Amino acid sequence: MNTSRYPFPDLNTLPEDIRARILEVQEKAGFIPNVFLAFARRPAEWRAFFAYHDALMAPETVGRESGLSKGEREMIVTATSAANQCLYCVVAHGAILRIYEKKPLIADQVAVNYRKADITPRQRAMLDFAMKVCLRSHEIDEADFAALHAHGFSDEDAWDIAAITAFFGLSNRMASFAGMQPNPEFYLMGRVPKSKT
Repeated sequence: MNTSRYPFPDLNTLPEDIRARILEVQEKAGFIPNVFLAFARRPAEWRAFFAYHDALMAPETVGRESGLSKGEREMIVTATSAANQCLYCVVAHGAILRIYEKKPLIADQVAVNYRKADITPRQRAMLDFAMKVCLRSHEIDEADFAALHAHGFSDEDAWDIAAITAFFGLSNRMASFAGMQPNPEFYLMGRVPKSKT
């Protein structure tokens, strides 16, 4: 189903490397997230986008360690995407956040008001930094780094927080301008236990 201003390409016409990755995602998730098809209309941009996405969201794939958990990365995406009013990214990454954190309410809490969400003080400090990068990056100063350091984050972790925020700022704007809609499957993921069949 095409849910974007720009038509999705036919999966069978895509370059083999892109097609293989999309089919791998479909096999794992049970559906193809719309972002994979939306960006595939421009293969060079798709490759660049997902290479940077993977380096940030799965740093182990590029041989790098990070002080952020998978759930914390998704918290950053969910909170900053909400600030940027990106429906697609809030719904899609909120679903992943619920799954990683095993908390069915967390994505809604983080998207609406992370300061009142059921998260740790460390995670709140992380999101304070991410939101400042998202909304007022020109105001970041030593006090912002000190607040992160007080919760055990390193300067490399601060880079990760900022890079994830900035990368998804791009993603938010592309999804919003193109009218990309979340796949219906995302809405229920992580909210109710999987049925045992």
